[in-house]
Parts: sequence; C-alpha cells; structure tokens
Amino acid sequence: MIKLAYVAAPEPSLTVTLMKQCGVDHAVYYPDLQTIPNASEDQQPWGYAALKRAKEGFEKIDMKMAVIEGRPPMEKIKLGLPGRDEEIEVICAFLRSMGALKIPVWCSMWMPILGVIRTAYNIPSRAGAQVSGYDHTQLPDKALTKHGIVTEEEQWANLKYFLERVVPVAEKAEVKMAMHPDDPPLSPIRGVARIMSTIENYQRLIDLVPSPMNGIGLCQGNFALMTDDLPSVIRHFGKQGSIHFVHFRDVRGTPEQFVETFHDDGQTDLLECLRAYREVGYEGVMRPDHYPKMGDDDYKDELTIARFFAVGYIKGLREAVYGKGKEEKQ
Repeated sequence: MIKLAYVAAPEPSLTVTLMKQCGVDHAVYYPDLQTIPNASEDQQPWGYAALKRAKEGFEKIDMKMAVIEGRPPMEKIKLGLPGRDEEIEVICAFLRSMGALKIPVWCSMWMPILGVIRTAYNIPSRAGAQVSGYDHTQLPDKALTKHGIVTEEEQWANLKYFLERVVPVAEKAEVKMAMHPDDPPLSPIRGVARIMSTIENYQRLIDLVPSPMNGIGLCQGNFALMTDDLPSVIRHFGKQGSIHFVHFRDVRGTPEQFVETFHDDGQTDLLECLRAYREVGYEGVMRPDHYPKMGDDDYKDELTIARFFAVGYIKGLREAVYGKGKEEKQ
C-alpha cells in the first residue's frame, strides 16, 4: 500500500501527536543542509552523526524517517562552475551517510538560480481561503540574472556530469534519488533553462544514467501542468519502477498561469491517480503539499487546519482504492 507521510522535525510536538492520531507514521525530513565552513564531516548537517541523531529522534517519537527532502548546496553543480566537484563530493558523502543509516530516499531538485517561483500567496479560493499561484505576465523582474543565458544544452551536460558521478554512489548506498520537477514547469524563465519541466525530459533524465536509483519525485501539482492525463503518466513511469516519492497535491491552470487548490478542488482526478499507483505497485510514500491558508492559519505555522484536511481527504481516497486497513510500518 502507498504510505502517507508528513514533513516533521525529529522531536515531540503537538503537530506530530495529532498527525500520529490521524494515522500518519512516516516522516519526511527537511533539514537545512548548508555546509558549515571549516567543520569536519562529523560536524556537518549532512554528515553521518547529524543524520543519525535525526533518525534516532524520529524513532523516539515512533515515526519512520522515510525521505530526506533537504539538499546540500548544488548551485555550482547545476551551473557547471568551479567548485562543482567539491559540491558533488558532499552529495556523495551525504548519500553514503543515508545508506549507512538505511534512510531510503533523497528528494533531489534541479532548478538553478531561481528555484520555486510564485507571484502571489493570497489568491482568494473557496469561502475566502487563500492560495498561492503563478502568473507569468506578473513576474516582477523579467531581466536576465547575473548568469545571463543558461541554455538547455548546458543544463543537460551539467546534469549528466552530476549523475554519472553520484548515481554509482547511490547504488552502492541503496538510496533512491527522486528528482523534483521545476516549479513552475516552464522554461526558460529570465533566461534560465529549466529542464525538469516536461514528461519527455523526465524520460530523458531516466535514460541519461539508467539505474534503479535514478528516478522521480513526482510532484503532482507540477506534473498536472505538464499533462492533461496524470494517471497515464503515473502508469508510464511506475511501470519502469522510476517513481520514488510523491507530492500529492493539485492545481488549476497552465504552466504560465495557475493557482494551487484544495485537494478536492483541483483539475486532476486524484482517485484515478491512486488507482494508477496501486496498479503499478508503488509502495513508497506520498505527502500532502502546498496547503491553502484557512481561517487564521499562517503558512509558516506547522499546526494548520489545511494540513489535517488534506490528510483526512487523502486517507479517504486511499481507503476507496486499497480498502480499509491500517497502514503497515515498514
């Protein structure tokens, strides 16, 4: 059965307690993995010692650390700048630490310079709830970045260089790499190519360095903007064993102009998506993501009504597909 996870810190909290009461037992860890200058590997947040403390913290609150979604610095890697080999070695050390601790999945990302972009966070939604969105015509500054034009060809060359060095380490460590899509899946933006923005490019990613460890972080909100038939895409990649992690969310619109939605109010047939995951035998984790602002909730507050609404809705969908039963701890 597909497993429901939640972004949590490895320590007791009211949010963790309530999530566990809702039946969520798997954790996605999102630490700050910025390298500490002049510190030894044992002192780094991506080193074995720090990850071991985090895993032990989750064990104490009876949650399984299923995915790490934080990422060490990778900007030089993405841009092919001097120092990228040193950044790659940090990624390799990070993966070796994950493997030694049997943490199974790392959600990687390939969005140079600009990262995730939104043009608004207070768009009115159902009954006055607020959602975030993107409107390409409203992008505040469309000028080139200081890096000028960054082409797709350069990005593919840099990605290949990275994967050829990192995937063998991931294979030995038995850590699955799950590549998150560009958000928004639109290219270029301000002259910067964003190559994880189409279904075809995701197949190219998988074929670039073929490996059971080189796969997809299937963020449904972004993938739903790449296709009008997300269940078929899930089946396509799922049959290849390439889906390693899922962000279970939805949107309305196009890559150029979209809003994020409640899970029950988007453009995607989420029930059919879960049927597709079951059909291809995906048994990894999914987590709800990008919640609306309800009532007096604050986006930065972990204890929000929208998060619990999402969990309840997803559990209902899952029961409709898989039948009633307690999620197994694995």
